[in-house]
Amino acid sequence: MSLTKSQIIAGVAEKAEISKKQAAAAIEALVQLAYKGSVDGFKIPGLGKLVKVQRKARVGRNPATGATIQIPAKTVLKFRISKEAKDAVLKK
Repeated sequence: MSLTKSQIIAGVAEKAEISKKQAAAAIEALVQLAYKGSVDGFKIPGLGKLVKVQRKARVGRNPATGATIQIPAKTVLKFRISKEAKDAVLKK
């Protein structure tokens, strides 16, 4: 089940015992920090980190025609889950 933005805000507000408006501002601030910090790697303790990864150029296929195409190198953003989060979710 995926939570909506308003459900996440309500949950944070309830757990932190703050207003929904304050919770929304805190979440928005965290998102903005993640955007700025992702250049060098942005870590959320206990959850994971955003990292930039350089993908190499490669050969791919057009699924519609089967033709071979060249996919250029590019930088992508990945989220790496922390060990604590994996253990909590997978209950090892």
